[in-house]
Amino acid sequence: MFRKNLKPLFLSLSLFSACSFANLEKGIELANFGEFQAAKKEFESLIEQNYAPGMYHLAELYAKGLGMPRDQKKALALYQQAADMQMPEAIFMLGSIYEFGKGVKPDLKKAFDYYELAAKKNVTAAHFNLGVMYATGQGVSQNYQKSLEHYHLAAADNLSAAQFNIALMYYEGKGVKENIEMSYVWNMVAAYNGHLDADKSRKLDQYKMSEAQVKAAKKQADGIYQQIIDGKYVPPVRFK
Repeated sequence: MFRKNLKPLFLSLSLFSACSFANLEKGIELANFGEFQAAKKEFESLIEQNYAPGMYHLAELYAKGLGMPRDQKKALALYQQAADMQMPEAIFMLGSIYEFGKGVKPDLKKAFDYYELAAKKNVTAAHFNLGVMYATGQGVSQNYQKSLEHYHLAAADNLSAAQFNIALMYYEGKGVKENIEMSYVWNMVAAYNGHLDADKSRKLDQYKMSEAQVKAAKKQADGIYQQIIDGKYVPPVRFK
């Protein structure tokens, strides 16, 4: 529900940041145990200190109606406050709000713009969503190469959905030349992360490959996966 490992991103904003982070963890722990009113008080005290994570987590309570009536307008205002302080997660949430019309009129262009800002702050899910939007032409002109660029950046952070989508693009020849071996490679990488559809697609790829091709592709997949796990995978040169 709430992540306890959220890092104190704004230590320079307040002399009380160390204390603020301790209060943030307390608020998150209370929320995880269902003590939403007590958590709300903790988050409100953090907002008084102008602490963006407090704004973000109080917004989560309002957005999900936890311990209080759901209020998308209050959630939006709090997410916006945190985003104005450059909190990556809040910027990403604004993208989601405008993409799906949570308390606002859906606006795919605004969603794209917020996802792009979040991606520049290395939010993995933002890269994935941009990949989808470029692939489908929603909120931006369709561009398969840009889609692949963002999928690769998300795949480098071991997001299996992005790895699976890379395989699909190789299989269909979108943004790259059709390549069944590379489809197999990325399906296998995603399958290592438990992606069931990728594992099924890998088996379908294998029917069209020789034994030597399968062996070489598996070796390549193993190498890429290990690099990702070690944090050493470098995505291909950015597509033009």
